[in-house]
Amino acid sequence: MYLKCRSLGNYIFILIAILLLLGVCLQIKNMTSLDSLITTSKRNKQKLTILVEVDKKKLSLIDRENEKVLDTYTIASGKPSSPTPLGSFQIVEKAHWGEGFGSRWIGLNVPWGIYGIHGTNQPSSIGGNVSAGCIRMRNSDVEDLYDKISLNTSVVIMNGEFGPFGQGFRTLKPGDRGSDVLEVQKRLSRIGYYSLPLDGIYGEGMKKALIDFLDSKDIPLTDKISHDIYKELGIILMD
Repeated sequence: MYLKCRSLGNYIFILIAILLLLGVCLQIKNMTSLDSLITTSKRNKQKLTILVEVDKKKLSLIDRENEKVLDTYTIASGKPSSPTPLGSFQIVEKAHWGEGFGSRWIGLNVPWGIYGIHGTNQPSSIGGNVSAGCIRMRNSDVEDLYDKISLNTSVVIMNGEFGPFGQGFRTLKPGDRGSDVLEVQKRLSRIGYYSLPLDGIYGEGMKKALIDFLDSKDIPLTDKISHDIYKELGIILMD
């Protein structure tokens, strides 16, 4: 009787051991599959780029590897008095700000201010030039985009074919901010007159760089950058 009980106990022990072993293997398999899924998802997200075409009121999610447009959404952009920043940026924040920013906030690393892609509590505004510079989307659209992209995703914002001057030439003066200011800073830096951070803000350092440049060219000194000075800097819009 004792031997039978001991044999039965051994069988039970072996059965439990097998079940535990199977459980561990299954757990490892599931963990491996999960890690693979996360890695694949992360890898896929890193291959995506967001292209915003302000003039077309369109945001496209692009798979760079396969050169394929995955999704297209209608947007609203900045008012003429507060234009949407143009240039190449990255996503640095994903959050739920709520209220006027709708159901999702996707923050960009624009150096001269706080700008982002977000939802809205005014869906009728989509398609217009109505914001303080941010890119508005319908809440359902921004939620869809939010789930597909990750931090550090590249965002390219353009307005027609003239890059940072997609809003046209404006006369720049101290205190102005924008992609056009940033481009002028880059030009002044490239020719050796500006060595401060490229932040898209027309401050005293940029003013001094401009004055030094004009003085070297025997051009009347001014702190305003108009069409003629753009031309001297080699910035020309071609039709």
